[in-house]
Parts: sequence; C-alpha cells; structure tokens
Amino acid sequence: MKKIVALTIVAAALAVSACNTISGAGRDVSAAGSAVTDTAEEVAN
Repeated sequence: MKKIVALTIVAAALAVSACNTISGAGRDVSAAGSAVTDTAEEVAN
C-alpha cells in the first residue's frame, strides 16, 4: 500500500511539472510565431 501511495505522489509531481513545461513550450512557439509574422509584415511593406 505504501508503494502505491508513493508512486501516486511521484506520478502527480511529474504530471504537474509536465504541464508547466508544455505551457512554457507553448509560449515559446507563440513568441516565435509572432516574430515571424512581424518580420513578414516588415518585408511586405
């Protein structure tokens, strides 16, 4: 029973850290997309 509780806590901690990592990656991709859009608009003008 103790092993199950310990594994559940570890799994929950990994899930929370993965959410933060995915969120950060999403912001990075969004920033890169904005930079490409801004550059394309500057070239078009």
